[in-house]
Amino acid sequence: MRQKKEGSFLETIKTILVALLIAVVFRSFVYQPFNIPSESMVPTLLTGDYLFVSKFAYGYSRHSFPFSPPIFEGRIFARPVERGDVAVFKLPRDNRTDYIKRIIGLPGDRIQMVDGVLFINGEPVKREPVPDFVSNDPNLTVRRARQYRETLPNGVSYNVLDLYGMIDSDNTPVFHVPEGYYFALGDNRDNSADSRMSISRGVGLVPAENLVGRAEIISFSTDGGARLWEVWKWFGAMRFDRFFKTIE
Repeated sequence: MRQKKEGSFLETIKTILVALLIAVVFRSFVYQPFNIPSESMVPTLLTGDYLFVSKFAYGYSRHSFPFSPPIFEGRIFARPVERGDVAVFKLPRDNRTDYIKRIIGLPGDRIQMVDGVLFINGEPVKREPVPDFVSNDPNLTVRRARQYRETLPNGVSYNVLDLYGMIDSDNTPVFHVPEGYYFALGDNRDNSADSRMSISRGVGLVPAENLVGRAEIISFSTDGGARLWEVWKWFGAMRFDRFFKTIE
């Protein structure tokens, strides 16, 4: 009887270890769950969105693995980053904190903001006014903001917000993106620490090695109106219209 109990216990431990191994492999090589903690990507992504990030989209670096072990340098099985991708990357300042932004500048590009208009290689990006962003979502501080539809040279189109009118970050010097780096912006332009700011204050340029993956789909979303123990409020707090929404 004792041997049977010991055997059952060992089988349980083995099952748990195998399950953990499968989870680590899936998270490292296939998809990683990610939740949105800030408003820097509103209106595309909202605080309380839960995403799946494809790890294979750009190939793999040490940051593809939990705790970013220094097992190799650069990327293996590297794939090209497309302009307009919404990407998760490790903050270059500490190589630890996960950030999510839109990739605007590719290696060799010249990026500049002039009076709130994005310029790529000396040409203004198409920007058209659309109806204001309006929200009563308790998980957002943004209640109303001017909204524009931006269309990149490769046809990728998305909405951006203009919260405060003209501010310092709406006019920048020309940023030259060197080989092996990318320029990233938040869609909530007036409330985003991104590549417009130096690495000491914001993101700076993003090294290719720091890319974790491409945000693909919103799996779940909540407006924060229900705490974990408030089961009776769960249904009302869910943003069902955002479930399984692909990220543009």
